[in-house]
Amino acid sequence: MDISVGKRRGLQATSTERGLFTILAFDHRDSLRRAMRSEEHENVSHADVVALKLEFISALARHASGVLLDPVYGAAQAVTADSLPGRVGLLVAVEESGYTGDTFARCSRILPGWSVAQIKRLGASAVKLLVYYHPDAGEVTRAQEELVRRVVDECHQQDITLFLEPVSYSLDPAGPKGSMAFAQDRVQVVVETARRLGGLGADVLKLEFPVDVDHEPDESAWRAACRLVSEASAVPWALLSAGVDLRAFQRQVQIACQEGASGYLAGRAIWKEAIVLRGEARVRFLREEAAKRLDTLMAIADRDGRPWTEFYPPQPAPEGWYRTYGGA
Repeated sequence: MDISVGKRRGLQATSTERGLFTILAFDHRDSLRRAMRSEEHENVSHADVVALKLEFISALARHASGVLLDPVYGAAQAVTADSLPGRVGLLVAVEESGYTGDTFARCSRILPGWSVAQIKRLGASAVKLLVYYHPDAGEVTRAQEELVRRVVDECHQQDITLFLEPVSYSLDPAGPKGSMAFAQDRVQVVVETARRLGGLGADVLKLEFPVDVDHEPDESAWRAACRLVSEASAVPWALLSAGVDLRAFQRQVQIACQEGASGYLAGRAIWKEAIVLRGEARVRFLREEAAKRLDTLMAIADRDGRPWTEFYPPQPAPEGWYRTYGGA
């Protein structure tokens, strides 16, 4: 597959030298603010969230190939505070937190006042779009696919890399996500999602582990499901942590990468315990435990993962390429 110069540079900037995504995810907003509340600290301000994000980013960014941040509390703040090293890629979310519509018919939307063009202007390496998605949700599915197409077009116009994150949900109130009923459908839902959305023009898919491991302990089934995802996706895919504990996520990353994934975007599995810590205890946890977690995951992905360059091999720039670059 061919890829533009700007998009290729974005992939280079957010991956390791071997072409694997080892990204720290810290674009959490409302969920993070809720987690920061305590009996002693009930009112969490905007400044409180920003301060925590800067502390975490300063301690952990150098242990990742890229950092995913939000525009409300993290992206500009990390740059202007010099918390994010220049060698680390910056991915910025474009969507609004949460969803509109019914729990069993979820619609995502762009954060009001924010856009792909603004993310590009910020100097980011890539855009991240989260969409709630189920292949069989009818009109809602088509609306979500139209949103993806619109953002794909905007990223093409701005020549910036797009990481697309589809998050599944159940259509059945009697069998919500996490239930045995949905667990039986999860592989099919994730694989079909990869097939459909991977063909709409995003550069990388950020996907859930395709098996609900609470209901399926057989690792041979995990491997088979990850192979199906890799076969279905036309673009590189990276695993998201989805709040699982570290030990489980390490094993999921290993299996996913051995079966064709190109790395991970790790969030709460890395840093969630540090939220309730204070002072030196938090500093020590971030610099020692959380940093070690990222280093371990990076080693796994870099050893076992499929480089994104296998999807987008190098292409020579033709003589005079600059004359038509960007439509000039």
